[in-house]
Amino acid sequence: MNKDITIKVALFFMMLFSVTQVSVAGSRVQKNESSGLLSWTAEEDGFYIELIQLLPDFVRAIYAKHNFPKKEVKRIAAYCVFGTIIKNTSGKKLTYRVANWRYKSKEKNLQSSKFLAVKTKTQWLAEWEKSGIIFSWTLLPDIGEFYVGDWQQGFTTIKLPRKAEFDFIYKWEVDGMPHTGTIKNMSCASEILPNTLTKTN
Repeated sequence: MNKDITIKVALFFMMLFSVTQVSVAGSRVQKNESSGLLSWTAEEDGFYIELIQLLPDFVRAIYAKHNFPKKEVKRIAAYCVFGTIIKNTSGKKLTYRVANWRYKSKEKNLQSSKFLAVKTKTQWLAEWEKSGIIFSWTLLPDIGEFYVGDWQQGFTTIKLPRKAEFDFIYKWEVDGMPHTGTIKNMSCASEILPNTLTKTN
């Protein structure tokens, strides 16, 4: 793992979004005024999650730095990629499985308007292995088992067109008790910084 990239990604996750906040049905939308990029946070029943829009160029830079084939760099950058932070705020044991998470497009003309499964780290790694890639860092682990105060971070990938809007459904357990949460009206990042696009028009 490249130490410089590790530090940059960690700082990106923890410091980039902290300016404008709007509450929406149990979740908060945060906007970086300098870039126009958004993040969504929600906390209920001991589970905190934050999903941060990542620009395709940022995703390309991460994987190009680790010598991924151009085809694979292009493929993952075509997904809607979110930096994801999860924390256990329950005071009890908490678990999650990405395989149980779903998303539903808001675009009625898309076949993806039904609930679709979030692609897991294991699925990505199986595909990358066919291309000779053994790198496994950056992606959110498939399964998390957290004790009091534990947290995790990594990329979550959603297969939708650029700037598509969708609802995100996530599940977790606290001491074996199942819970479900929904963040409505999320959106993928644009190809370039939104504020840059506005200034050039």
